[in-house]
Amino acid sequence: MGNSKSHPGQSFSSRFLPEEQAEVDRLFDSLSSEELGSSTSPRSFSLQALKSHVGEALPAEMVTRLFEGMRRVDVTGKTKGPSERISQEQFTVSMSHLLKGNAEEKSLVIWKMISATESPVKAREVQKFTEDLVGSVAHVLNYRQELRGWTEKQAPGSLSRVQVLAAQLCSEMKLQDGEKLLGPQQLDCDRTTVEDWVFRAPLVTTFLSVVIQQGFLLLCSSLDLATLVPECQVDQEREFASVLDVLSVIYINSHLPREQRHRWRLLFSSELHGHSFAQLCGCIAHWGPCVVLLEDRDGHVFGGFASCSWEVKPQFQGDDRCFLFSISPRMAVYTCTGYNDHYMYLNQGQQTIPNGLGMGGQHNYFGLWIDVDFGKGHSKAKPTCTTYNSPQLSAQEDFRFEKMEVWAVGDASVTQLAKNTKSVLDVDPAARALLEVSGRIRHSEGLREVPDDQ
Repeated sequence: MGNSKSHPGQSFSSRFLPEEQAEVDRLFDSLSSEELGSSTSPRSFSLQALKSHVGEALPAEMVTRLFEGMRRVDVTGKTKGPSERISQEQFTVSMSHLLKGNAEEKSLVIWKMISATESPVKAREVQKFTEDLVGSVAHVLNYRQELRGWTEKQAPGSLSRVQVLAAQLCSEMKLQDGEKLLGPQQLDCDRTTVEDWVFRAPLVTTFLSVVIQQGFLLLCSSLDLATLVPECQVDQEREFASVLDVLSVIYINSHLPREQRHRWRLLFSSELHGHSFAQLCGCIAHWGPCVVLLEDRDGHVFGGFASCSWEVKPQFQGDDRCFLFSISPRMAVYTCTGYNDHYMYLNQGQQTIPNGLGMGGQHNYFGLWIDVDFGKGHSKAKPTCTTYNSPQLSAQEDFRFEKMEVWAVGDASVTQLAKNTKSVLDVDPAARALLEVSGRIRHSEGLREVPDDQ
């Protein structure tokens, strides 16, 4: 599968299909066309040629890293030292490794983007590479207008979302002693460590593909951006800015079931729909899988993924695809432990059991809890939530919040659309009781068809 090319004195293989290889060759021809030497000299291109081609699509630091990684690739195994220019063989092999290669091949070029030698490097150098990579993804998506309705905004706080996501990716690295990298320490990382990291953290190579394909405008048709950056759908005519930026969305989205990654639809926002638990229930019930998101008054951003439709009832619901997550001050996802099945809970109007929205833990001790007294909640974990093994997500165990969002993910089914023809009074017994006590009538009663499940 793919191409094998032979040149005098050397041989190298490419994983590209013939039409893909033709596109790679055309890009090389463009890069080297203005820098032809004598007719006997192999064609090549310089760093300046690459920078001129990329323009402002990528930060200069990332263009330099990519160039250094390519020029350090030894396609013959006999080179005494890297050239100041990149040959066609080096370019093709580098692109093949980064876009089509296995973890070993990808890590080879990544290592050369980080270091000029084979000697171990400090962990902080890997951290700096990762920050450059994450920042380049946000930059190129914004430059190519591929944010799909999200923003590249900087989050408030001491660390940017670029640094926070880079730290999360680096935390997937296991060092030689088996310990995970928890910060830019003075520890050594070797090639084997980086190869294992590339295998463990697939977002690293996904991000490199985005940088190359969108930055170089190479093989763009083979990159499925829709499952990386979901379309942001907001029905309200009012302007709305989510608590999340595009990097936070990409991180959460990468943990969702693949069939639900292409679209996020806003169901509820405290900014648009008001600070009302009844309104929350009316907006989110029966809409399928959802992402619940909060920002507490101390600036911590966190939430959970509900794998099933929310239903107002006094029992736990959901399944083991649910998870909790944190976005700020650190990014992390906390999946099910199997200890219990307390995945999701949504209830109101009860006298003897809690009324509110919860995920994980148990009554009055949830991993994430939104009280019926809207604006209040708790995240209790001593030391961790039994259902999700999550720590305390909020700054304070009992917290207050101003911003809450709920996003349906994926496409709504016909059944969900049918169920949501009902009004808020159908799913909110408190609102219905209030209407009846006031002596008012439901003008829609008897005019709408009752869904089959009632």
